[in-house]
Amino acid sequence: MWSGVGLMLCSLAYGWLLPVAFPQVLWMAFAGILLASTIYHFGFSKLAEKNIQRITDIAGDKICIFAFQEWTSYPIVAVMIGLGISLRNFLPIPKPYLAILYIGIGGGLFLSSMCYYKYLLRPNQQR
Repeated sequence: MWSGVGLMLCSLAYGWLLPVAFPQVLWMAFAGILLASTIYHFGFSKLAEKNIQRITDIAGDKICIFAFQEWTSYPIVAVMIGLGISLRNFLPIPKPYLAILYIGIGGGLFLSSMCYYKYLLRPNQQR
């Protein structure tokens, strides 16, 4: 899920940056990548590791498919979706500037999703 949402957000940002002139698009893309790295390092990667630990701890128990995250995370997800829709449709923020934020969040989500893949592909581990 994190990979898909991250790629979707980055794809939207890419489309918004297409009409931007070359020198300006470079600094905008760089700002988005820098934001993505920061969000990954200080936020989403820690959340992914916490979720992986929770999954590991409850492995084998009969659980709900939504148990990979704490239940308190779901309202935050709803707020983030609402904020994204609001920023895109109701506020007069130019799409190229909004692309920086979308690259940041989308890139942070995508990079953090690699934590899950790394866990799944780790050889000789007990699950």
